[in-house]
Amino acid sequence: MIFDYDSIYNNLFIPKNNKFISRTQMFKIADSLKKTYSIKLIKNSNQYFKSFIDYSIAYINSSLSRGENYLIENYIINKPILYNHHEYMQFFNSCFKGYLNQYASSKDGESLYNLINVKANYTLLINYLKNDNYLKNDSLRELVIINNLWDFYFSSSFNADAIKNIISQINLETKINEHKAITNHMLSYFNKMQAGSLAPMFSARSQNGAIGSLNNYKGRWIYLNFFSTKNIESLKEMPKILNLKKKYGDKIVFLSLCLDDSLIDYTSYLKSNPKYDWPIWFSNEKSISKTAKETYNVIGTEQYFLINNYGYLAQSPALAPSKGIEFKLNIIFKPNKKMTKIGIR
Repeated sequence: MIFDYDSIYNNLFIPKNNKFISRTQMFKIADSLKKTYSIKLIKNSNQYFKSFIDYSIAYINSSLSRGENYLIENYIINKPILYNHHEYMQFFNSCFKGYLNQYASSKDGESLYNLINVKANYTLLINYLKNDNYLKNDSLRELVIINNLWDFYFSSSFNADAIKNIISQINLETKINEHKAITNHMLSYFNKMQAGSLAPMFSARSQNGAIGSLNNYKGRWIYLNFFSTKNIESLKEMPKILNLKKKYGDKIVFLSLCLDDSLIDYTSYLKSNPKYDWPIWFSNEKSISKTAKETYNVIGTEQYFLINNYGYLAQSPALAPSKGIEFKLNIIFKPNKKMTKIGIR
């Protein structure tokens, strides 16, 4: 059923003959998709699939900035939190990513900064946000705080140690098992994957079927990215990595890790994209006890890391190609200009 949806989605949203699809047209396409499946779902009793359709289409509308307030009220408020449903969480993140920045940039922003950076007190923080129209529910409010603290940890505006302290408080005090698991993962990441720490070694299946190791590239800069053939956003970055390789390939190793569960999907992707001529490895090799994803504490199916030639994390997480990693690489590998004097050969 999901394959059927993906096929219809691709036919509607992937432009034909490189034609541009306007925002207005995308609204109409999203409405058409919703109408198509409102009919299909009448006799369908599969609740997971119904949620898949609801939140996939909700995410499309959210990505088009189509009435986020309406979407939150209709798809989040008074609805169960579907922690293990990818489409729900993708939509949730699109709605609440940067949500607390609204407070940080408002007249009450000073209070938020104070609660986090100075007092580092979770009880005060969660009570402070009680009056928000969309955060009345305790569980939802806690999840939104966790979600935003992740981004705050990597922001120069916030104290990383204070963020870590609050996450530790949530981990100890929360009554929600999923929140305890998430904060456990975050604390593990904060303590292990900080920029300046040693890049963890890992092994994975290479294109030729042999087991490759990060140690293969010891002494070289490495731009490491995790992707999935099921994650459209991560796939959009691959052509950009190809362009970066053409520009910096003699200075840095580009290494991609496919997080697909299926080896067949991975090999099919390689055959369909022969122009991607850098190392693209398969992370979920059964013969390897701990995958690269587990080693690097990767959340979801997309992440980037920049490792220097001494084997330490230079950026963790690193910027994606579309988010400006080229600027960082240009600073690192910018060639020295020759000193010349006019009139002297």
